This record gives sequence, structure tokens and C-alpha cells, in this order.
Amino acid sequence: MANALAPEARTQALASLRRFCADELETDLSDVQLRVLLEFVLKEIGPSVYNGAIADAQTFLRDRLGDLEATCYQPEFTYWPKGSSARRK
Repeated sequence: MANALAPEARTQALASLRRFCADELETDLSDVQLRVLLEFVLKEIGPSVYNGAIADAQTFLRDRLGDLEATCYQPEFTYWPKGSSARRK
């Protein structure tokens, strides 16, 4: 699955990278350099982040499904007390 960003997210990511480079690395990158850097991060590191997020989601769903019977269970035939043949009055 390709790691693509929506246009607004891409714009924000580029602005964030620009600020990071200026503040932390004390360097100013051109628009082209920032785009290339962002594409590299998305292609090289993005899949690891994506796979980790999918693994977290699978664990979350597996835990919820494992507890589904306890969470969504209603006892059946509870009107009459167990072991009693007496009628309710």
C-alpha cells in the first residue's frame, strides 16, 4: 500500500520539515529539497510506521473480539430459578 498524503497534509508536512531543518539542523532547504526529503521519508520509513499501526490495530481488535462473548452475553432462560420447580407468584 502506498503511503500517500492528502494535499493539505503534504503542505503541513513540508512546512513542518522546513521548520525542523531551520530550527534543529540550522539549514534552509529549497522547496525541491524538502519535497525529495518528504518522499524519501514516506517511502523508506513510512512502511514501518504503517505496519506498526496495523499491528496495533490488529492487537486491539483481537483483544476486543476475544472479550466479545463476556461483553455481549445475556444469560438465557432466567425467569425460573435453576433447580426449582416452584412457580413464581
